[in-house]
Amino acid sequence: MSARFSLDGKHALVTGGTRGIGLAIAEGFLEAGAQVTISGRKQEGVDAALESLAPYAENVLGLASHVGKREDVDSLLASARDRFGNIGVLVNNAGTNPYAGPIIDSEDWAWDKTMDVNLKAPYVLSREVARGMIEQGGGSIVNIASVAGLTASPLQAIYSVSKAGLIMLTRVMASELGRQGVRVNCICPGLIKTQLSEALWSDPELEKTITDQKALGRVGTVDELVGAAIYLASPASSFTTGAILQVDGGMVI
Repeated sequence: MSARFSLDGKHALVTGGTRGIGLAIAEGFLEAGAQVTISGRKQEGVDAALESLAPYAENVLGLASHVGKREDVDSLLASARDRFGNIGVLVNNAGTNPYAGPIIDSEDWAWDKTMDVNLKAPYVLSREVARGMIEQGGGSIVNIASVAGLTASPLQAIYSVSKAGLIMLTRVMASELGRQGVRVNCICPGLIKTQLSEALWSDPELEKTITDQKALGRVGTVDELVGAAIYLASPASSFTTGAILQVDGGMVI
């Protein structure tokens, strides 16, 4: 059974892999036998993540990269391939949410920044990485979206639209690439205790409002996303593509 969930011999790239969900997934992949490249926007974040992953030092590469900038993406892919070879697993986890409020009060910069990181970056990375996956006979792309992409989230309109777009990108790429051996799936977390979502869970009243909507009645932790990511990256999910997997504590039922 364990062999089905093994990532031995696979090179995985995890964007936004220096903290939160991305770092937890990277560590889980390393435990499952993968060689892992993580990226984060700031070098100090990369250094801190590498320190926490020190037991796996020979199998992990950390790079400072802004996935919203094309030149950074090109450099990231080149460096990752130079270290560990072609990429067999891509986790598009990097995300941002710079504006919260009524959409009619939002400004163009908030739309552009959110879409560049949350949607355009996964599009560019998936397109470029998929080409190498096809050459090597297949691979797995895992997009980290959100339940905000499944249902309208109050005062989170731009973020919600970006994640809904990522869900559709998952479906269209799964449809196009399946016969070439590339599987594309998506995880939709609910409220998970991360720095990005701190404004939602650090306010006791707001946290209660959100958790009251969940069948499990609580906020999730980053470790609770790892099993889903390993499943979608590993041979255990060999007949799974185009799936939108909710890991949300029963928030959207």
